[in-house]
Amino acid sequence: MLRFEESARREWLETNGLGGYASSTLAGMNTRRYHGLLVAGGRVLLAKMDETLLVRGRRYELGTNRYPGAVHPQGYAWLAEFRLDPFPVFVFECEGTRVEKTVFMVHGKETTVVQYRASEACEMELRPLIAFRDYHSLTHENSGLRTEVNLAPGLVTLAPYEGLPALHLAHAGGRVDARGCWYRNFEYERERERGLDFQEDLFQPFCLTVELEEATELRPAAQAAPPGRPWQAAVLISTEPLAVETAGGLRTAEMTRRGALGVGSPDQDAPAGLRPAAPIDNRRAGYHPASPNLARAADQFLVEMGTTGQEAGLTGRSTIIAGYHWFTDWGRDTMISMEGLTLSTGRPEMARAILLSFAGVADRGMLPNRFPDVGGAPEYNTVDATLWYFEAIRAYAARTGDFALVRDHLYEVLADMISWHERGTRYGIHVDADGLLEAGEAGTQLTWMDAKVGDWVVTPRRGKPVEIQALWHNALRVMEDFAGRFGREAQRANYANLAERARAAFAEQFWNDALGCLFDVVDGGGKDASIRPNQIFAVSLHHGMLPRERAARVVETVQRHLLTPFGLRTLDAGDPQYRGRYEGDPVSRDGAYHQGTVWPWLMGPFIEAYLEVNEGSVEARRQAAQWIAPLLEYLEGEGTGQLPEVFDGDEPQRAGGAIAQAWSVAGLLRAREMIGYKQ
Repeated sequence: MLRFEESARREWLETNGLGGYASSTLAGMNTRRYHGLLVAGGRVLLAKMDETLLVRGRRYELGTNRYPGAVHPQGYAWLAEFRLDPFPVFVFECEGTRVEKTVFMVHGKETTVVQYRASEACEMELRPLIAFRDYHSLTHENSGLRTEVNLAPGLVTLAPYEGLPALHLAHAGGRVDARGCWYRNFEYERERERGLDFQEDLFQPFCLTVELEEATELRPAAQAAPPGRPWQAAVLISTEPLAVETAGGLRTAEMTRRGALGVGSPDQDAPAGLRPAAPIDNRRAGYHPASPNLARAADQFLVEMGTTGQEAGLTGRSTIIAGYHWFTDWGRDTMISMEGLTLSTGRPEMARAILLSFAGVADRGMLPNRFPDVGGAPEYNTVDATLWYFEAIRAYAARTGDFALVRDHLYEVLADMISWHERGTRYGIHVDADGLLEAGEAGTQLTWMDAKVGDWVVTPRRGKPVEIQALWHNALRVMEDFAGRFGREAQRANYANLAERARAAFAEQFWNDALGCLFDVVDGGGKDASIRPNQIFAVSLHHGMLPRERAARVVETVQRHLLTPFGLRTLDAGDPQYRGRYEGDPVSRDGAYHQGTVWPWLMGPFIEAYLEVNEGSVEARRQAAQWIAPLLEYLEGEGTGQLPEVFDGDEPQRAGGAIAQAWSVAGLLRAREMIGYKQ
């Protein structure tokens, strides 16, 4: 049996490729306002479904909920096993009776399928608990909820609030008791820890009783049951009416789709892509091949958004969800994550679609920083998302050889971006007289270190941040190459000149000889000597800015001061501003967000820089494999198939923030790939 502490801490996640998801804890106890069995369009529709097993005259409550001063019922006590197979599978053992439940979402549909089977004839009572509210909010008992349910053969439909989608629950001829009631004062422990409201009321509109016959093929816990095994009862929870008879076909289709996921090899014929390094013994080097969970983790962030952003003239876009549970798609996160999530997993068609989608929302030479949850205009408050776009396009073209896409659809967009940066665009973003890129206005946060509490910008980094210069130089070199390929000699010469001016000014202004690394920000006569990870991009980007000796010193400094088993700290632990714990209320958490908190995504650029200065040697790759091992172990264990947004800077390094973050997974994929391959 799993211990309560472990089963209530670990969280599972299912997604549908539309931005919707289903998620809770292994214990079945919701601990976040964001948990739900069907979350669609940024709304928690069905919060959960509690089950009761009825067998041989006895009742076994399989659900778990926290109320003030009590955990009731305590279904976690019957949970014997949890696995990803490839969906979340829960196995309960109740005094000789074994019940198996699986949960999966249907790709491309706002639909969750729950299937049950048991080792002997029994009945299951299913009690859905609905919320029907924005996933950032909580709901409470109210008279505005319509309690009526519509019953049809094999289908229960409810529409509790005007203006929200109806919810349909398809079943195989179960008995429905349509007497509804409110359950009051659910408590969400993770929200309490985050200093937010944590109590909610949920409504149970009906109780569904289904019969399960004996399943003689139900395997022992130590054996994984084979695909295609029969399921005796299923419930389809959806925003559209579906027939329960389709559950088997939906399951087979989804298993086939996920079975096709995998981490592909680089194209050996790509003109400037990754090339195989000298063969090494992967076992001796500690190289980890892609696990099914790693490919599955990447897939969960790749989505087709339908309605968000329509005000900007979009009817849909291919993009990347930045994280679950509360992030939408962000331009910066998408461009940083794209190579790892798509190209490293053999899905160039998705990369192509993403690049084209974002070309359509460029405005005044900028990509959006963030798309709102529901509708609204995109927000363009970022200096780096646009520059990461150049690197994402470079990586795509280099690894696929599809320079025609760049020539025919993207080159003019990129050229316009450079032009806007030269003459100046939003938030004071412009090329300074020295050729470096300057950005920032009072009260703004434009880099990835973007925490803000009220009017307090925690890490403003106004002026010339180090990674922005590295990205600007890289973008210019990328354009120099594209212009040369496409026969645009005058433009090629201009980009080369701009890049050389930026490189020369960078070398003069950013080197901190006293510490053997780079200043984090240069702002007029002021230079920020804080040791932060941003300097690693001057080495890791395709077009680096430093001579080898200085690059090696940067990598050594970052390794010594910032490297942890789960990524890089955002600030040296010896700095007076260092905060080693990411915890508490929003002010406390945002105050630590980039002041020492560890970010797993930075492991990818660090590994790339480390291998670069060590010429991709076997020994360097062996060391890199050891460094990424804790992240792989976390994904396979504590993370239940995903990697979180952050970890504490101090030991023990607890996970924090979003439970699944796109660039965390992308960084691990890139690091893992670089261990097996070098430039």
